[in-house]
Amino acid sequence: MSGAQVDVRNVRKSFESGRIRALENVSLGLDEGELVALTGPSGGGKSTLLNLIGALDRPDSGEIVVSGMDVTRLEDPARYRADTVGFIFQFHNLITTLTALENVEIPMLGKRRRAERDRRARELLGEVGLAARADSYPPTLSGGERQRVAIARALANGPRLLLADEPTGALDSETGSQILELLRRVRDEYGTTILLVTNDDAVAAQADRVVRIRDGLLDATPGAALRSG
Repeated sequence: MSGAQVDVRNVRKSFESGRIRALENVSLGLDEGELVALTGPSGGGKSTLLNLIGALDRPDSGEIVVSGMDVTRLEDPARYRADTVGFIFQFHNLITTLTALENVEIPMLGKRRRAERDRRARELLGEVGLAARADSYPPTLSGGERQRVAIARALANGPRLLLADEPTGALDSETGSQILELLRRVRDEYGTTILLVTNDDAVAAQADRVVRIRDGLLDATPGAALRSG
């Protein structure tokens, strides 16, 4: 399966009845299979943009087209998220009372039979180097291991687009490098499009392209390398 093409067109988003402008006329394009780093100061709009692309929220105006679908007008955003998008968060959001295997199975509930879920989850844990920790609970795993479980969970339904919100932010530099290398391997093997939010310049430098956002505006310098839809 190829990655998703993403086109963000003239998107605006504000909060508190317009008092806080999170995004101001933002346009951004991601090619299929591209790994793009989104950087900028805290509060600049990075996570807001990720949430809009993932259909966790809707913009005030503009379009967000992912593989031909305008995600701002979806009748069933939950289905889009389940079928097209994988989310990876800084603090992994694992359920501590479930094993690593059970956490990876969660996105597949209602979509695959139990035996298929088990097989797929074990396969994914093997791919991220955690086959031996399938029956371990999150509190017994290291930070890097928990993030690997979260990546395996994000890949459960074969998403065409991965949205990663500072997945290395809570990790030491060595572990963070390992997680980034894993994401690059995912991109190379599956062709997955990845948008990675990071404040780590060393992490951003390993992406195909770096886009910077500040105060809701994308940096229009050549280094931002925007592609309009």
